[in-house]
Amino acid sequence: MLRPIAAGVLTIIGGLFIIVGGLAFALIGVVFALLGVVSGVFLLGLLLGLLTILVGVLMIAVPAGHTLWGVLAIVFAVVSIVVALGGFLVGFVLVLIGGILSLRWRRGFERVVTVEARELPPRAG
Repeated sequence: MLRPIAAGVLTIIGGLFIIVGGLAFALIGVVFALLGVVSGVFLLGLLLGLLTILVGVLMIAVPAGHTLWGVLAIVFAVVSIVVALGGFLVGFVLVLIGGILSLRWRRGFERVVTVEARELPPRAG
C-alpha cells in the first residue's frame, strides 16, 4: 500500500463528526450570547473540525509526512473533547484511530526488477 488511505478516511469521517459537535457547541455559545456572555471559544470546534479534515486529506495526498499528520490527528482528537464535545465521542475515536494508523503506517515495497547488462562473449583480460 503506497498511501495510508484507511488512516486518512477515518480521520476525515471523524473530522465531520467533530464539525457536527462543534456546531452543537456553537449553539450553546449562541445561548450564552443571548444571556450576555459573548466568546469566540464556541467557534473553535468548527475550526478544529476543518483542520482535522485537512489533516486527513494530507495523510492521503502527502504520505511522506505521515508521522506529522498522525501526531496532529491525535492532538486534534484530544482537543476536540474540550471544544467540540469530542464529536459526540464517535469523532474522537475515529480521529484517534486514524492518527494511530498513520503513525504505524509503513511504505510498501514496490517490485523492482533489475537486470545486469553483460557482454557476450565476455571481454578477455
